[in-house]
Amino acid sequence: MGKTEKRQSIIVQDMSRCIICGKPHPHKHHVFGASNRKWSEKYGLTVPLCYEHHNGSDAGVHFDKQLDLALKKMAQAKFEETYPDKDFRSIFGRNYL
Repeated sequence: MGKTEKRQSIIVQDMSRCIICGKPHPHKHHVFGASNRKWSEKYGLTVPLCYEHHNGSDAGVHFDKQLDLALKKMAQAKFEETYPDKDFRSIFGRNYL
């Protein structure tokens, strides 16, 4: 598979457990959503999150700004490591690091 082909995740190897707590059967969270969701999918910027850490509680990434920013920073760093020939900011519109 080429580096720019759609892939599950470049951030984690195991998408079967929540990246935060390890619970099984997580949701697939696109780190950069809305208009950037397609780029998250294309470049593998997705992580597994259990219901609570996704959108089922105040601790969920959709409600916890600190968790959201931490995942965005992690994803950008991994993107820049994996795709050194691509400009993150031109694709995603912002720098999180």
